[in-house]
Amino acid sequence: MFIDHAKIYLKGGDGGNGCVAFRREKFVPMGGPYGGDGGRGGNVIFVADEGLNTLMDFKYRKHFKAQRGVHGMGKNQHGAWGENLIVKVPVGTIIIDDDTNESIVDFTAAGQEAVIARGGRGGKGNSRFANAIHKAPAMAEKGELGEEKWIRLELKLLADVGLVGFPNAGKSTLISRVSAARPKIADYPFTTLVPNLGVVLTKNKDSFVIADIPGLIEGAHEGVGLGHDFLRHIERNRVLLFILDTAQVDGRDVVEDFSALRRELEIFNPELLKRPYLIVANKLDIPEAQERFKLLKDKYGDMVVGISGATGQGTDELVERTYELLKSIPPEEHIGETRLIRRFEQKSPFEIEVIDGIFQVTGKRIENLVEMTNFSQDENLQKFQRTTARMGLDEALKAKGIKEGDTVKIKDMEFDFSE
Repeated sequence: MFIDHAKIYLKGGDGGNGCVAFRREKFVPMGGPYGGDGGRGGNVIFVADEGLNTLMDFKYRKHFKAQRGVHGMGKNQHGAWGENLIVKVPVGTIIIDDDTNESIVDFTAAGQEAVIARGGRGGKGNSRFANAIHKAPAMAEKGELGEEKWIRLELKLLADVGLVGFPNAGKSTLISRVSAARPKIADYPFTTLVPNLGVVLTKNKDSFVIADIPGLIEGAHEGVGLGHDFLRHIERNRVLLFILDTAQVDGRDVVEDFSALRRELEIFNPELLKRPYLIVANKLDIPEAQERFKLLKDKYGDMVVGISGATGQGTDELVERTYELLKSIPPEEHIGETRLIRRFEQKSPFEIEVIDGIFQVTGKRIENLVEMTNFSQDENLQKFQRTTARMGLDEALKAKGIKEGDTVKIKDMEFDFSE
């Protein structure tokens, strides 16, 4: 089954907790802190695999979680890192953050990989906090929680050439004639419901990939018919072949068909009209088609190539001319989405909002601090207070009008403000 979009949940592995331990050995008086660090959580890493051509694997499995880090132990033994989770996707897959609608990565080459959900760092053991003044700290950090998010996967086939045409124009017959692809062929509309790929060889044994994509109908840019499911794949194609039924077996006007196809592409994405293209006048084996073929030649000149997908007439010429067009496009030119990996911005460590008299504090840095602090240990609580003071939280709360005894909430933790 061909699936070209999916929505899944990712969770990086949580970091392991740091350990509180002291060296207790015979003849070693006052051995000091001896607790190891927790291991880092595993990342969720996506890799483009040229052996895949569908997102079928994500139809039934929706949750992907990497392994958590192992907790630190005594004798300064650090916890093992969590194992990374490798997720394979087809080349041509775009990963989109479902919350922000921002593209995270666009996989355009086999072997390309990207970390999509990062694992949390391990908490420090108490031996990390020892210094000349505080020689026996009894505190350790909890592991950082792994990154979690919902993402959308969209697959846009990476074919060099795309066949654009209305249903029953003969696209499937053509691709079966010029390649080894064997799509379903019948004399009714919408025979093709999923894209089909075929490798085409020229007379000099050069090759390119051609895509037979489900038939377009008017209003496709609004999602009518197969709509966006069809148009999404055309965005990847470097050359477009407009397949027209010159026999007009469905009573269509061949010139109007070409204008309508161009109109649908322009409304969906104006950039598509800048792609090199050829007009393919199909079904010339039917006598009535000759007059309309001449009409197209008079109107569009050498842009028109006459063929019969059924008999093979003119298909060799079409293959050679299509390859010449492909050679005219720089091979390093990227067709499709901008390749955006990640964008980092310097953000304030926190933001404060007063809701129903409660001072809500949010922000990645300060929320991480809460997650990694073990409040059952007095020394950890003191460290937390010192860290938030250095961040400027006390001054910011006072600027917001906080008073003695007011409630401050950070994630699920609530505190009473005190000078």
